[in-house]
Amino acid sequence: MKVLVFVKATPKSEKGLLIDEQTKQIFADMGKFNEELVKAGLIEDADGLKPSSFGKRVHFAGEHVSVVDGPFAETKELVAGYWVWNVKSMDEALEWAKRCPNPMPGEEGVIELRPTYGPDDFDGLITSEHQEQYVKMAKDPARRNKAKAKQAAKSKPKAKTKAKAKAKRKPARAKAKK
Repeated sequence: MKVLVFVKATPKSEKGLLIDEQTKQIFADMGKFNEELVKAGLIEDADGLKPSSFGKRVHFAGEHVSVVDGPFAETKELVAGYWVWNVKSMDEALEWAKRCPNPMPGEEGVIELRPTYGPDDFDGLITSEHQEQYVKMAKDPARRNKAKAKQAAKSKPKAKTKAKAKAKRKPARAKAKK
C-alpha cells in the first residue's frame, strides 16, 4: 500500500529556511528518521517544499483556466514537505508517523497520512489496457527515473564551452558619437 505523508506547513515554515541551531537539529533528527525508513525499505520518495510564495495555483472553472501566484493565505491548508511510503497497512504507516520527530520544533507539527489509489480501485472506470499501463508506470522505477531525467534535460539549457560561447558572440557595435 502506498501512502503519501504530508508535513503540514506553519507560519514559520512559510518564511523559508532559517539557518539556526534548531533547524540544524531538526535536519539531523529527520535524517536519522529517514535512515530508519530506508533501512525498513518503506521510503519511495521524500522532499521539503519551498514556501508557497514560490508556488502557483491553477484554477479550473468550466473552460476557463486561471493562475494565482503564491503566497497563499491559509497556512493550515499548506504542505511543507512529504514522503511516499510503501507500507503493509495504514496501521503500519501510523506507527511510523508516531515515531517521527516533531517536524516543526517549537510549534505544533502536523503530519497527514493519505493512502493512494491502486489499480484495483479503478475497476469499472478504466480499461484493462489502462490498468496495465498504470501498473507499469507505478512499479517501474527505471521508467519513472528515465522520464524524470528526460524532463530535466528538456528544462535545463545545455552548457556551452567558453570557446563556443565566444565564437558565437556577436561583435560589439560602436556607439555613434554626437
